[in-house]
Amino acid sequence: MDSRPRISLTDDGRPLAELRTYTRRGSRFTGRQQGAWERRAEGWVIPDVAVDDPAFSFSAWFGREAPLIVEIGSGVGEATAALAAARPAYDVLAFEVWRPGVADTLFQLEQSGATNVRLISVDAVWSVEHLLGTASVSELWTFFPDPWPKTKHHRRRLVNPGFASLVASRLVPGGEWRLATDWPDYADQMRTVLDGEPDLEGGPVDRWAERPVTKFERRGVAEGRPIVDFRYTRPR
Repeated sequence: MDSRPRISLTDDGRPLAELRTYTRRGSRFTGRQQGAWERRAEGWVIPDVAVDDPAFSFSAWFGREAPLIVEIGSGVGEATAALAAARPAYDVLAFEVWRPGVADTLFQLEQSGATNVRLISVDAVWSVEHLLGTASVSELWTFFPDPWPKTKHHRRRLVNPGFASLVASRLVPGGEWRLATDWPDYADQMRTVLDGEPDLEGGPVDRWAERPVTKFERRGVAEGRPIVDFRYTRPR
C-alpha cells in the first residue's frame, strides 16, 4: 500500500509545496474536549500511523462488516452525531484534520449515543483513493467544505473533476453524494463539475431535512449567503 502523505522534498532538499484542500488549525482543547478525548479517542480515533500497517482495515476499527458512509470535513460533529445515531446499521468514517473539532465530535457522539463513527485525520483525498475500494461507499457527505473564496485559491477546492471521478468509482451502484455550501460561486462550480461527471447523476435539491443546522450553516445565513444542497448518485 502507498504510504500516507508526508512532506516531499525537492532534489536539493527543500520542502516541496503540496496542494491541499484543507489547512490545519490550532490544537488547544477546552475542558469538555479534553474530557471527551481522554474517554473516547483510543477507540474512536484512528491514528495517522495506523494506515501505514499493510494489514490496516477499517472494518477492524469498527469491529464489524457494515455498509460504509464517509463524511469529509465533519467539523465539530453536529451533523455527524445526529445522522450517525439515526443509522446504526451503517459505519460512518469521518475525516477531520482540526483536532479540537475531532474532540468535540467525540463529545457529540457521546451525547447522541452513536457508537458507529470512527474519526481520522489523514488526507481525505489520498485516503479515498488508497484506503477505500471500488464500489465500497454507500454515501458520501460533504457539508460546507472550505470555500477557498479567493480566486487564486480556487484550485484548492475539494470538488473538482478528478475528485468527482474518484468518488464516482468508490460509490456503490445507487450510492449517493450529499453536498451543501453557502458560497454561490462554489455551488456553481459543484454543479458544473458534478454534472460533467458521466458516472454521476443528480443536481440541486431542497435542503436535506435530516441534516442538522450546523454552525457553518448558521453563519452563512447570518451573513446573507444562500444555502444550496446537492444530491448526486451513481447509476445502478
